[in-house]
Amino acid sequence: MTRNPAIAAAVLAGLAVILGAFGAHALRGQLDADSLQVWHTAVDYQFWHALALLGLASAPASRWRIASLIAFATGIVLFCGSLYALALGAPRWIGAVTPCRGLALIAGWICLGGAFWRSAR
Repeated sequence: MTRNPAIAAAVLAGLAVILGAFGAHALRGQLDADSLQVWHTAVDYQFWHALALLGLASAPASRWRIASLIAFATGIVLFCGSLYALALGAPRWIGAVTPCRGLALIAGWICLGGAFWRSAR
């Protein structure tokens, strides 16, 4: 297991737990049900992709692994970050570009597959 993806996974997963608890306790009563659902979606995506980073830690070192790490980290920050911002009242146009930011998460999965495919050869 390599260190950087594992550390990133631990930090991002821990942060997902903190943000989930914050949404469930501090934001309940402050946000409407739709905004809380958007917040919860952001937490879910962050947590699942933090776990993907943990899987990435077991992939052998390669350009594919580095690309996957960058894509997942970028996707978590941009995609989940835009959902958190929307839940807190950011301008609606952010919602229009959020799916484009999700492309980074998709790229992360493709690169993760490439990393494991490359290692099997």
